[in-house]
Amino acid sequence: MKRSLQNRAIIIAAVTLLAIYGIIGLPKSPAELFANMQHNIRLGLDLKGGSHLVLQVQVQDAVKSEADQAIQRLREDLAKQNIKYASIDRNDPTTIAGADDVVITVKGIELNDAGNFRDVVGRNFPTWDMKSVSSSDYALQLKRTELIALKADTVERSLRTIEQRVNGLGLSEPIIQQHGRADAEYEILVQLPGVDDPARVKKIIGTAAVLEITDVKDGPFPTRQQALAQHGGLLPLGTKLVQERPSSGSGRENAAPFYLVSRVPVVTGRDLRNARSSRDEFGRWETSFTLTQDSAARFGRFTEANINNRLAVILDNQIVNVATIQSRIDDSGRITGLSGEQEASDLSLVLRAGSLPAGIVYLEERTVGPSLGADSIRSGIVAALAGLAMVVLAMVVYYKRAGVSATVVLLLNAVILMAILAYFGAVLTLPGIAGVILTIGMAVDSNVLIFERIREEIREGKSISAAIDIGFKKAFITILDTHVTTVISCAFLFMFGTGPVKGFAISLVIGLVANLFTAVYVSRWMFDLRLFRNRDLATLSI
Repeated sequence: MKRSLQNRAIIIAAVTLLAIYGIIGLPKSPAELFANMQHNIRLGLDLKGGSHLVLQVQVQDAVKSEADQAIQRLREDLAKQNIKYASIDRNDPTTIAGADDVVITVKGIELNDAGNFRDVVGRNFPTWDMKSVSSSDYALQLKRTELIALKADTVERSLRTIEQRVNGLGLSEPIIQQHGRADAEYEILVQLPGVDDPARVKKIIGTAAVLEITDVKDGPFPTRQQALAQHGGLLPLGTKLVQERPSSGSGRENAAPFYLVSRVPVVTGRDLRNARSSRDEFGRWETSFTLTQDSAARFGRFTEANINNRLAVILDNQIVNVATIQSRIDDSGRITGLSGEQEASDLSLVLRAGSLPAGIVYLEERTVGPSLGADSIRSGIVAALAGLAMVVLAMVVYYKRAGVSATVVLLLNAVILMAILAYFGAVLTLPGIAGVILTIGMAVDSNVLIFERIREEIREGKSISAAIDIGFKKAFITILDTHVTTVISCAFLFMFGTGPVKGFAISLVIGLVANLFTAVYVSRWMFDLRLFRNRDLATLSI
């Protein structure tokens, strides 16, 4: 008996010390104690303040991009088969609903090439449905299953890219997930607790960071109209007009020149292996990048064959650099002309994280001030302390000395719960506080079940030791049953709920696990300790 009590006492002491350490660490002063608590117990947006954003992914951009890639591959395949055509183009829907209507139109297929054309499309483009518009014209549209999968993948990739960008800023405990509203369509929820510069974060999230390095065909032209007039009103096949980015703060956006560049870039952001901010030989900030092995070989061959020709570095459909190729360039390059360290650092961050697969639109933006968080914390603490005081008073008055033991168990339960949240880096929100308070209520309920079972056994004439043993055994089955059913409910809340609901479910489950340890294991040890100290105990203060 003595050895068992000692072993259990060691376990309880170890758990308690670990819990206290998880919350306050090893403070050397009262100020450090409170600082450790604030650092270890992370507060959510509703308590700490910060930014709340709802973004909508423009999935039609991804579908159009998929169509552009298919057009490029189709042109190459038709050229290999010597199949002549008049034009290959697509429509340009601008809404999310229009993503379902992206169509590639192929015109001018000769009758004797029609069979070969169908074979090429059927063999090399299995994800596209083809139908005849006329004897020489055809329309290709992405299959329905492929379209649905592409939309879902676009949202998922956008979410991961935004997550990488936000995490790269070093923000603490951001929440980035698909929006859980019933009417939400391709929406992403971003919550950034404690953000002191939401404008910068919003800019980094929204930057598409689509990098293209492509050859310059002609230019510069002062205006778009002059560029078109220079080429008879129509752009040459496979080219596009891109405007140079105006100098920061110049106020001359309309005066920036235009260049005629190839529509198919030599290198894109997908070919990057790394990017970082640095200074050039004159101390000006730039962003240097390195390419993957395959793209470096391709870039090297292209630059070697185009010495003395011009290359344009295009970022988000604006030219940031136009340079003349002096020699072969293999696996590295740099983007100059940046405004300063902040722009160079932010650009390297978004390039490392990868470009967004589609544009985004801000549907909702809210800023929660820290004063609201302070008020919420204050109100929550007052409510929790008031409720706890009333519970303790009721337990002590009704169950006497056993009520004091229950109070100690309740406090230990709360300490263990907060420590687990701290160790796992969980964020405490208002719904999470509600889960903590509910946990306290269930812990009280567990103690009441145990005490009433012991009372029943004593009324039936059992000895004190037998009543305690039987009472705990009978109550344990009921406690375990209620806890398991509640954990199952929390599992569904976590799987199908949004962020705040998940926070409630997590805190409640952690509290229930802690309660099984405190209400059953610790409480039983306290009763056994009293019996060990007084083996002839005739009455029990309960």
